[in-house]
Amino acid sequence: MRVFGGRRWRRASAAGLVTMAVAALLPAATGPAAAAGGAGVPARYTEQRLSWHACDGKPSLECATMTVPRDWHHPADGPDLGVSVSRHRAADPAARRGVLMMAAGGPGAQGLLRPADFAEDSPAVAAAYDIVSFNQRGLPLSTPLTCQTRTEFDAFFGDDARDRSPAAVRGVVRRSRQLARACQERSGGLAPYITTDQTVRDMDLFRTLLGARRIAYYGPSYATMIGAYYATEFPHRVDRLVLDSPVGFAGTWQAFEEGQPLSFQRRFEQDFLPWLAARDTSYHYGRTAAEAKEKWEARRRVLRAHPADLGNGRRVTPNVLDNGAVNAMYNARRFAPLATALAALDHWDTATPAERGTARKVFGDYLSPAFLAEFAAVTCNDTPWSRDMDDWVRRTADYTRTYPLAGARALAFTATCAAWPASHAPRVHVTGKGLPPTLMLASRRDPAAHYEGALGAHRALRGSRLVTVGGGDHGQYRNGNPCVDSLVDRYLLTGAAPARDTTCPAPGTTG
Repeated sequence: MRVFGGRRWRRASAAGLVTMAVAALLPAATGPAAAAGGAGVPARYTEQRLSWHACDGKPSLECATMTVPRDWHHPADGPDLGVSVSRHRAADPAARRGVLMMAAGGPGAQGLLRPADFAEDSPAVAAAYDIVSFNQRGLPLSTPLTCQTRTEFDAFFGDDARDRSPAAVRGVVRRSRQLARACQERSGGLAPYITTDQTVRDMDLFRTLLGARRIAYYGPSYATMIGAYYATEFPHRVDRLVLDSPVGFAGTWQAFEEGQPLSFQRRFEQDFLPWLAARDTSYHYGRTAAEAKEKWEARRRVLRAHPADLGNGRRVTPNVLDNGAVNAMYNARRFAPLATALAALDHWDTATPAERGTARKVFGDYLSPAFLAEFAAVTCNDTPWSRDMDDWVRRTADYTRTYPLAGARALAFTATCAAWPASHAPRVHVTGKGLPPTLMLASRRDPAAHYEGALGAHRALRGSRLVTVGGGDHGQYRNGNPCVDSLVDRYLLTGAAPARDTTCPAPGTTG
């Protein structure tokens, strides 16, 4: 199939890509030379002292900036980077058992201030651990990766990703290529070094500077890949490992993202639309899931011709409608705000101030230029991608027809990685070798970290125990689920993992 006026795009098959295993690099010995790669690390990194101060807006946290090399594999080359770090000291120093490190998901979310909420929600864990986290390299407050202006970012998502006309498809690919090129040209040489492998080496330096021989770790979503890579490269540094809603770290980013259109559509059709139909008296969107879906599609068609003006400088286009829904699929607690916003669009002239406020929040900013820069760099650098653009156009057209909620936007992301320069990041093959029993949490209809990918990650991480949760929320721990919380707390506090894989009901259900 030829596209774009007969031009052929450069092809490369992903099938024959050569991979290499990354060995666990550290012996059991501790000390500065053991950090993040061994004796070759210059002393200016391993002997630095963190200057702690109160974090802005979070008085329970201390913050500092850690200096790291741009490239851990060649630490003498290139300028240094700054990585912002934080800690919440154990509430009971006498009972303190060590350090619990966290990371944020995305890629692109910020983790610096998360220990404060974690400690508040999990006081027993906060009594026993110093809870620490960081903003990954490339993010704000650390050395940032700059790719787009706000105007370029807004244009990246366009108005209607379902438009598959030749002109629209050319526009998507052009903007994706611009993003890939801008990340290289505007980053001062940083873009190739925004990888999960580099991040886990930053983590190990942080561990050393904290004086911890080993760490416990908790990570949700993409942070499960960070944790799995860390545990693979530094298994002797891992005491306990909790991976919550795991992405498919056993394979490639391409394989994982190919599964997301289905999982977001599944969550939308099997959970949200039935929920919405059961509340027709409140939201008037139809008495059956089929009726609710039909009205959704009708609303979307109207927005394509006549975007809704929210009165705050924001318009609801078809993509904005989809993005608001995608964001709501992550947690069932977001269903009601989405439904309120949908109903408000139907009677905007008579909507109450509260309804309008909810709509403006639901259909407000989606992601950010900083998030998208980090997301693109990590996903495009970490693992290989096919560069066969003709094939991507065909496949994403199928996603758009079959799984339109998230499938329509797939071309923008795949085209970015297809245009990204070849990466030299090492392939990390997760095995679980040398690790204690680890704990994994996954829900059956998770939209973002699909259950199929979680099962593959579970098989790859030998010795892991999988807790399968009913429902479809993304992020299981501290999500109002006593079954999950008790298992995780017990594991972190005593080291006792379930003897075998087990299940928990969805939050708010029994049995």
